[in-house]
Amino acid sequence: MLDSLNYIPHPSSTNSELATHFTDLAPPLNARQAAIEAARCLYCYDAPCTRICPSEIDVASFIRNIHDRNVDGAALGILKQNIFGGSCARVCPTEILCEDACVRNHDAEGQPVKIALLQRYATDNMSFTDHPFQRAKATGRKIAVVGAGPAGLSCAHRLAMLGNDVIVFEAQEKAGGLNEYGIAKYKLTDDFAQREVDFLMGIGGIEIRLGQKLGDNLHLKDLHANYDAVFLGLGLGASRQLGLTGEDAPGLLAAVDYIAELRQAADLSALPVPKRAIVIGAGNTAIDMAVQIQRLGAEEVTLVYRRGFNAMSATHHEQDIAKANQVRMRTWAQPQQVLLDAAGRVQGMRFEKTRLEGNRLAGTGETFEIAADAIFKAIGQTMDDGALADPLATLLKRDGDRIHVDEHFRTALPGIYAGGDCVAPGQDLTVQAVQHGKLAAMAIHAELQSKLEAA
Repeated sequence: MLDSLNYIPHPSSTNSELATHFTDLAPPLNARQAAIEAARCLYCYDAPCTRICPSEIDVASFIRNIHDRNVDGAALGILKQNIFGGSCARVCPTEILCEDACVRNHDAEGQPVKIALLQRYATDNMSFTDHPFQRAKATGRKIAVVGAGPAGLSCAHRLAMLGNDVIVFEAQEKAGGLNEYGIAKYKLTDDFAQREVDFLMGIGGIEIRLGQKLGDNLHLKDLHANYDAVFLGLGLGASRQLGLTGEDAPGLLAAVDYIAELRQAADLSALPVPKRAIVIGAGNTAIDMAVQIQRLGAEEVTLVYRRGFNAMSATHHEQDIAKANQVRMRTWAQPQQVLLDAAGRVQGMRFEKTRLEGNRLAGTGETFEIAADAIFKAIGQTMDDGALADPLATLLKRDGDRIHVDEHFRTALPGIYAGGDCVAPGQDLTVQAVQHGKLAAMAIHAELQSKLEAA
């Protein structure tokens, strides 16, 4: 993936020195800190933090359990709604969800309860002897799940809990999806993504088959014929294009590709690190890319976005992380031309300044250039059309580049369901992908049960 950066030198720091730049972004609470923070909760009736949670965690209840020193009870309350409660405590944008809804924002303190850190405390310190959920009586049904990311594994876990056998097919060498390959290294540390997968698998009844790519060595037609139901948790595997000449030049690549290499690197000092880097985008991936390349030793990192700060999909919290890491942020500028050196390698980019004309973004005609040794695109992901290339998959109804599903996550093809980032409803959030997988599993199980009763 990083072949286009092979002319860029490696960091001067050692691996051990660089590793210190990728420790926990937010250190965990200790027992005393958790007790004090839990005591701040008002345990609201019809709590707004619970109502806004995409995975329907009873926030007030789990915090009360922490206050009462019932850590396992708190963890159980979280995990029964969100089996990825540990990773979501680290990566969920709580600043615009539960913590933003907290009533303590409006009292004299003006500070929300630290819900994410309390959720992490509960899931990090649970001490169950066995898996906390037991499988129901075996149904005799076998269900295929494509994609071992949060949506697919959440679906698999709930299906297994309901007594079904599940085979999960994953294209990568590891399970975990975005948690394993796409999240900033300082957000999920100490191999947490794999430890969470191992915990989830403890329920039994789930088999994961790696290196199985839909549209390549795995075909929807075969899955549909050989399994009682199929769930597609494909994610979005392709990066959007800028549409500029020189986009394939050495030194220009998708941010997600670099982040994946960084997360899997055994030796951080072996990664190519440009002295000057440009990151194009406005979401969390753009922030993650910019901050990480800065922490690896880049001397100048500039994040460029075509609109203003308030239009960025990255939260203000994420923007503050970038600023704290000395990332330069330029707004109201859109890419116009990739600048190349005599060898055809990236040496910078020309941008055109933008403005709003009514509700329409327009170029002003005024341009400027930023010198760079590498450019990273973080302008969004789209469906990898190769995954849906076989004849049966082409019959799936689409909403733009996403798969169309109904309110029960059923696609246009009977027996085939989908959820997570690859479907149209909602935002591209880990917590929402987990919820999609859970709800789809319940819908699959209910439909199979109804067929059995009707037979």
